[in-house]
Amino acid sequence: MEQTFDFEPVRPYNDAEVPAAIEAITKDIFFPMVVKYCMPEANVEEVIRMFSQIKTVNEFQAKVMHPAIHSVMSKTTDGVTSEGVEKLDNSKRHMFIANHRDIVLDSAFLDVILYEKGIDTCQITFGSNLMKGNLVVNIGKLNKMFRIIRGGNIKDFYKNSVEVSAYMRYAITELNDSVWIAQRNGRTKDGNDKTEVGVLKMFSLSSDKPFVDNLDELSITPVSVSYEYEPCDFLKTAELYISKFQKYIKGENEDLNSILTGIKQPKGRVHLAITDPITREELEQCDRLEKNDKIVALAALIDQRIYRHFKLFKTHFIAYDLLFGQRYSDRYTEHEKADFIAYMNGGLDQLGKEMDRSELEQIFLRIYANPVINCLPDEK
Repeated sequence: MEQTFDFEPVRPYNDAEVPAAIEAITKDIFFPMVVKYCMPEANVEEVIRMFSQIKTVNEFQAKVMHPAIHSVMSKTTDGVTSEGVEKLDNSKRHMFIANHRDIVLDSAFLDVILYEKGIDTCQITFGSNLMKGNLVVNIGKLNKMFRIIRGGNIKDFYKNSVEVSAYMRYAITELNDSVWIAQRNGRTKDGNDKTEVGVLKMFSLSSDKPFVDNLDELSITPVSVSYEYEPCDFLKTAELYISKFQKYIKGENEDLNSILTGIKQPKGRVHLAITDPITREELEQCDRLEKNDKIVALAALIDQRIYRHFKLFKTHFIAYDLLFGQRYSDRYTEHEKADFIAYMNGGLDQLGKEMDRSELEQIFLRIYANPVINCLPDEK
């Protein structure tokens, strides 16, 4: 592909830009509030001194992001487990494509797991709708986040898609960085993880190589993330309910509220599975199909990887049984079932009284039950 691109508007910071970004962060009027929120017992001046000693992106991740996410893990989860990272080779880069349940934590937990196993962390896609405010932008770009521009007309959308595709390929093949991207535009709201064909088409826009060579170069590697308690489950329930009757319009600061809710909410156990990359042979099988069917088949392969490695927790089985009748009662106790029902009722009680309670319960339970339907073949 002969096009050249200006990656300046989207790329993360490099090491040379770290000191200026650190200075901007520590002088931001909101920085003391962020410190008090994230580290309530810390002295702000001491934190500023620690920040001022950071000179590289890797140091920022090691001294700031890694401890911060570890704190979230210890305070809001009952443990984060993983599988598949032992198969990774630090000399090989990947396009990690993951099911998407939480705005921040899906990729943050992956980076912690990679870091602790001695594997280089990845660059992370971040929607321009979330990159608002200098403090957020500076912290994000120091954390190897690059911007995907949201919105615009069809022409702008295509142009932005080509540029993002080019940047991701550049990061993998030239910068020697892995990349994390969600399998869809936005989080899965209803628990039904499914790879969007448009995301995969976007991958291919940055190369004129044939289908197999084009995508094999990216080493597409599905990642399956499972939460015992779904981040923002009650916010998602309300959104899905409203969407049944009218076009859902986000409120002011709704994305920020979702980020904070997802971080603070107790999540129970969390599991991340890094699956085997899509092989060249699998791409060749897809390539035997008609043009549009190739990408559809690739999406199905990614979905199969994610479903096969999705860890089903007791909450998923309880929700399934509450919807469809007792089938998995051997996977949980009656006490655990009663606790989950109490959890559901407590959260739904906080939603609008004008909403139909029975409908809300159906939507909420579906969020947890859909992974059982997807992951266990006899449930389809």
